[in-house]
Amino acid sequence: MTTVATDKARLVRLLIVDIDGVLTDGGLQFDNQGEEYKTFNSLDGHGIRMLLECGIEVAVITGRQSKIVVHRMGDLGVRHIYQGNRDKRPAFEQLLEDTGLAADQIAYIGDDLPDLPIMQRVGFAVAVQNAHAFVKQHCDLVTSAGGGHGAVRELTDFILQSQGMLDALQQSYLE
Repeated sequence: MTTVATDKARLVRLLIVDIDGVLTDGGLQFDNQGEEYKTFNSLDGHGIRMLLECGIEVAVITGRQSKIVVHRMGDLGVRHIYQGNRDKRPAFEQLLEDTGLAADQIAYIGDDLPDLPIMQRVGFAVAVQNAHAFVKQHCDLVTSAGGGHGAVRELTDFILQSQGMLDALQQSYLE
């Protein structure tokens, strides 16, 4: 990973994640009654928990509305959930107001064009490996893992490592 990315990750106090294509593989599954199903990666979930344990907030801004997202994020302890935002900029402005953080203290991980307006504003913009090519051209880091397949965990580990917290955190599981 680059030194520039490491320097930017050192400043992160909040990680914003997109859902479809980032915390999931981007597939949309519905039953005959229109109920939506999503598959989340447990490694990503544990990475989110580790960030929260280390005092780094996590938020979700997503274009779709889903009870599943509220349930999963609540289970992980994520308090900042903004759904139904096809234009994600108003939710981002609200998040800045709610947290009192500056944009350069925020990381964002996305995969598609609706993520770009926020990715251009934050201090550390990250795309998942299977993101749209244009999005990859406008970020600070591209994960080696795809969305829904550990990309968020890769990023959470990178942030924690950049801030000098990952090794001690991992060692705590051996004691």
